[in-house]
Amino acid sequence: MQVISSKDNEIVKNIKKLKEKKYRDLENAYIIEGIKLVKEAIYENAKIRQIIMCENYADNKEIDKETLYEISKYNLIYVTEKVFNTITDVKTPQGIIAIVEKNNSTCEINYSEEIIIALDDVQDPGNLGTIIRTADSANLKQIILSKNSADPYNPKVVRSTMGGIFRVNIIEVDNLEETLKQTQKNGFKVMVTVLDTQKSIFDANYNKKVIVIGNEANGISKSIQNIADEKVKIPMLGKTESLNASVAAGVMIYEYVRKKAKSI
Repeated sequence: MQVISSKDNEIVKNIKKLKEKKYRDLENAYIIEGIKLVKEAIYENAKIRQIIMCENYADNKEIDKETLYEISKYNLIYVTEKVFNTITDVKTPQGIIAIVEKNNSTCEINYSEEIIIALDDVQDPGNLGTIIRTADSANLKQIILSKNSADPYNPKVVRSTMGGIFRVNIIEVDNLEETLKQTQKNGFKVMVTVLDTQKSIFDANYNKKVIVIGNEANGISKSIQNIADEKVKIPMLGKTESLNASVAAGVMIYEYVRKKAKSI
């Protein structure tokens, strides 16, 4: 078993570069870390380019022989603990990471879905990751992401998705307004949340809708509000006027789930 012991090794340097968005875009790949995400990637048939393992990780009792066997089928590289600590992005690393090809081969919107989530400049990586995870929990298969939103392949986003990144198609678009107009031409109605409306999310129909979630500080842009087919609000009993973006998305998504469950 050959073990890389130098942090200046070219393989190690190339892995480190993927911590930056420009290199993730250039290589069309990103980093996942931890045995749970690696197992999810294998199970979901993600395009794994490399698996990097700390030299003593195979002795870890938390990893079973079947998983080790599956891992061995890939381009497996061993590194020393010292080198691994220069690669990892977490405080308490588990000793395994993988380089995965971005799941962006399907950039076309699937109009056969009942609802689509669209994110208008959601900036916080934790929010974006949580929204992807929530969408995945409701079996939603696609999210439209505006150009100025957080990078969906940022390590913090990827960790927050808890594996949802492998199952939800992230469609990054240069002009969200124009993309939403295109969804309208394909039979969808655009739904936005605003304060100045009497219509509640509980009154809305969730068939063939694009649910837009806005920026954390500024909400949904005026230009998108202006083209919306439906404006709704999330009822709140307290003094707070707005919710965290990922919480608002969760409330909207699970109102859709509630109504769908009732109709089954």
